[in-house]
Amino acid sequence: MRRRDLLKALGAVALSPLFRALDALAAPARGLVKISAIKAVRLKEGQTLIKIETDAGISGYGECGADGPTARSVIAAYNGGGRLPHLGLIGKDPLAIQVHFHNMFYAYEQRGRAIRVLSGIDMALWDLAGKILKQPVSKLLGGNFREEIELYSHCPGGNYLDKAEWRDRAQRLAADPWGFQAYKVDTHHVLGVPMQQYTPSLGPQDFRKMERAYAMAREAFGDDIDILVHCHCEFDVPSAIGIARAVEPIRPLYFEDPLAPAWSEGWNALRRATRVPIMTGENMELAEYAVPFLENQAVDIFQPDIINSGGITGTRMIAEIAGRYRIPVALHNVSGLLLNMASQQLAAALFNCPRIECSRRAVDFKWAKANPLVIKGGRMAVSQEPGLGLDLDDSYLRANLAPGEPWWG
Repeated sequence: MRRRDLLKALGAVALSPLFRALDALAAPARGLVKISAIKAVRLKEGQTLIKIETDAGISGYGECGADGPTARSVIAAYNGGGRLPHLGLIGKDPLAIQVHFHNMFYAYEQRGRAIRVLSGIDMALWDLAGKILKQPVSKLLGGNFREEIELYSHCPGGNYLDKAEWRDRAQRLAADPWGFQAYKVDTHHVLGVPMQQYTPSLGPQDFRKMERAYAMAREAFGDDIDILVHCHCEFDVPSAIGIARAVEPIRPLYFEDPLAPAWSEGWNALRRATRVPIMTGENMELAEYAVPFLENQAVDIFQPDIINSGGITGTRMIAEIAGRYRIPVALHNVSGLLLNMASQQLAAALFNCPRIECSRRAVDFKWAKANPLVIKGGRMAVSQEPGLGLDLDDSYLRANLAPGEPWWG
């Protein structure tokens, strides 16, 4: 696809059928409910939740990537305290998600921490819409391509250059009741450095360590478990190329985030140097960030994160653009129960989402009166309950606020 055609396609996303199912289902309920308040609270587990209240007594919930005070300041600035108060959601119809998305993300530029709060608001709007219309979010997004979502999870740390440790680690994971069939194996454990620490150029000894460590992982896991070579955007181009070549023999599922997340020609250099499938996108903000990667055919899969990439709406737009190239997405998901449920609902409605990430502790979250996640054989069942399928437990949430947090602000 030529640049001119791609930009035309990007502009057409807003006119594509992204909202067709929602518009049809919402038609009888338009204008009957109004947003009355937007609130935020942070839990001591580290997640910040968003709550959208309405005059009908129905609330929608989301999850965002900011602390409580930051989330509340963004909400206040956007809803009457800023220079464009007419773009706020208070008093508006919550079912007008397409309008709200444009006003939040494109009426004037929002980036950084603000985009992570607004992403949580978008998630909460979809949850609220599902509850008002008594439909799961996946149906509001057009329906399910699948009823179960394939998962990948995370390999514990330790000494990655010890064969006995690898044998024990693989045995523990094999006994995991959730039955994951793919694991991220982090490069920083091989190097013995803290996660996400910028690492100056690696040399031959480092690459030999990578080759040994991932060969041990493959031997311990066997051929039935897929391995993702997991980085955190910390390497320069020569180092990324060296790691890719070192791990090629184990045929990893993906080589994740080896370079800084913004587009650069380094991604082309890496693509030319290896046959390993390249993944990036957890720090991608909105669909236009995907364009140069697609123009240059530089990656094999995107992994947008709903709370980083414009909420459910923005992430779906990324998937829509990627789908025009037949490029898949695999949703990044390392946060709480709301993000898990939002990720499963969105993934079910995307034809080009073969799998999503899932923490091994996802089923341990106690935010809801009953944890709705059903994981078996490395797959997550898609909920058919309204909205995101959660019935939050206020008594638990209130008892587990972060220190100093006011109850719903």
